[in-house]
Amino acid sequence: MGRVAELAGVSVRTLHHYDGIGLVRPSARTAAGYRAYAAGDVERLREVLAYRRLGFGLREIAELVDDPSADAVAHLHRLRGLLLERRDRADAMVTAIDRELRTRAKGLEVTPEEQLNMLGARLYDAIGGAYTATRRTDPRIAAQIWDALGDARTVLNVGAGTGSYEPADRRVARHVVVLTFDTDEPGWQDRFWLTRDYLPEFTGVLAEFPSLAGMADAIGARAEPVPVQWDCADGLFEAYWRRPGAYLEERVRRAMSVWTRVGPEAEERAVRSLGDDLASGRWAERNGDLVGLDAADLGLRLLRA
Repeated sequence: MGRVAELAGVSVRTLHHYDGIGLVRPSARTAAGYRAYAAGDVERLREVLAYRRLGFGLREIAELVDDPSADAVAHLHRLRGLLLERRDRADAMVTAIDRELRTRAKGLEVTPEEQLNMLGARLYDAIGGAYTATRRTDPRIAAQIWDALGDARTVLNVGAGTGSYEPADRRVARHVVVLTFDTDEPGWQDRFWLTRDYLPEFTGVLAEFPSLAGMADAIGARAEPVPVQWDCADGLFEAYWRRPGAYLEERVRRAMSVWTRVGPEAEERAVRSLGDDLASGRWAERNGDLVGLDAADLGLRLLRA
């Protein structure tokens, strides 16, 4: 127990407490007859400590780790989604602080209400403030995802945000279906005119994004492209590839976390430049071939395992 406590960075007293309440009980025995942790016990302890460090209470954690339909992979995906959400919140907070610093540098006053709105309960709303207005299930993407789910009777939706695609009649499943983005293909940054010509910072947003091949290998999945239809109903970042004027609308951009991640200066520059090119006809000259397309492959991929 002492060695496990040392490796996990917790006290032996904590492990005794988990044992006492039935949260993590060592089930193996040493040669001398002392209780020890088997591989499954360590895996469970890892999940308990991870959820604990994310702020979950012990009662909530017990319900999560005792879920018979969620295996180690399901817990890892859930933890990853929670961590990404926390990262987005941190990025939004940094953006809010930078905005206030610029305001104060100009000698302008920041009201108490603005301070609380930027750093308080409404912070995450700034990441996707218009989700309810522009993010909704696109039936064609949904059909592809539901086909990948096959006969699964239950579904676990991890990190999908408001534009969710789980069937309404199913919840937690053992199958793994991941809607992700391909950064493995050489020149992927140039697939989408918005990131190629106006927002190169998008490359930095995905700098630490796991490779598609790595994710597929990890879960034993095969990847297939998810084309984005020109009239995609879900206002995700790539949705308006044939409707460029939409990116000039504040309410549209607020439903895309990318803009929060790149920061206000990059956003303002990209929007200004795009607006100028639309007005001058330069965008149409560069991208006139898109008018005849009904769908585009912009890097979205579906992993089926």
